[in-house]
Amino acid sequence: MKILAAGDIHGNVLAAKKLADKAYREKVDLVVLAGDIVEDDDKLPGVISPFLDKKKRVLFVPGNHESMATADFIADFYDITNLHGYSIKYQNIGIFGCSGNNIGVNQLSEDEIFSLLKRGFEKVKDSKKTVMVTHVHPSNTKMGKLGHELIREGSRGVKKAVEQFHPDILICSHVHEAQGIEERLGKTKIFNVGTEGKIIEI
Repeated sequence: MKILAAGDIHGNVLAAKKLADKAYREKVDLVVLAGDIVEDDDKLPGVISPFLDKKKRVLFVPGNHESMATADFIADFYDITNLHGYSIKYQNIGIFGCSGNNIGVNQLSEDEIFSLLKRGFEKVKDSKKTVMVTHVHPSNTKMGKLGHELIREGSRGVKKAVEQFHPDILICSHVHEAQGIEERLGKTKIFNVGTEGKIIEI
């Protein structure tokens, strides 16, 4: 299975169109958006339509720039999957997620983050491989050493989930300066995907 994963579009329609073109060229099976699709809950721009125009299935988690109400609106309006606390199976790959958002007005506690990830994982734990999707990176990682000091720490709830559930892949974004960084936490390969996106083959 081939995924195009990206994050931090922040309402940039041109960036979304470039990513959609890439998804089409690369013949990906899924597009996974790791949060911050819009900018501060303002009027939803057309950042999802380019992917749907290319007949691509889209999954996402909200970031710290989306309220849960906005995330629900995006999912309902475009008929796409919000992975926040949920999961899907695709080609025997289990995909589950949570925003992991622990800063700002829409923040969750670390216990809530872990519980939401656990809820999603429990439904796909028998899959051949598992992919976890969050907006925020795990705490105490290389990517957390970059960017603004308010977002460097990462999420302890996300890290706990990685250590307990051992997903094969974790897709995250959030720290713009860490775009493109890959690292491992145990058996889990972590991709900070950013606006330019990353093709991931599973």
